[in-house]
Amino acid sequence: MAKPKKLFTVGYEQTPAKAVLDELQQAGVKLLVDVRAVAASRRPGFSKKRLAAGLDERGIGYIHLRGLGTPKDGRDAARGGKYDQLQKIYQTHLKTPQAKEELDELAALVKKAGPVCILCYERDHQHCHRQWIAEIIEDREGTTTENLLPSQL
Repeated sequence: MAKPKKLFTVGYEQTPAKAVLDELQQAGVKLLVDVRAVAASRRPGFSKKRLAAGLDERGIGYIHLRGLGTPKDGRDAARGGKYDQLQKIYQTHLKTPQAKEELDELAALVKKAGPVCILCYERDHQHCHRQWIAEIIEDREGTTTENLLPSQL
């Protein structure tokens, strides 16, 4: 029987880009899937182009699935610590055509491109939409999930 594929998740809050890249490389990640609605960051190394270039230098692919990002009202709820509200907003968002399509795309990538890691901002996966994405992929594909915690500042 084949060993289940592993799906990784990582958040870069309070973490230098080098630490995240090192952690991904050490875990054997081959593709990073960015699930931020906006792939821009004030943190050095985490805007889309800089992140993709840093990953490329380490032989890790990059794809941005914007449709799996949290809508603005959900991000506002998260910033306010209203995680129940975030979850309701995000569960509604997952019913949109773009989110459904990109969940299918992510599931296909996990099957063929692994090991895959999904990235968002929040360090604690329990307060981030990437946890719900990972749970959906686990149910669909029989994967296991490991939440990476790179060294902080």
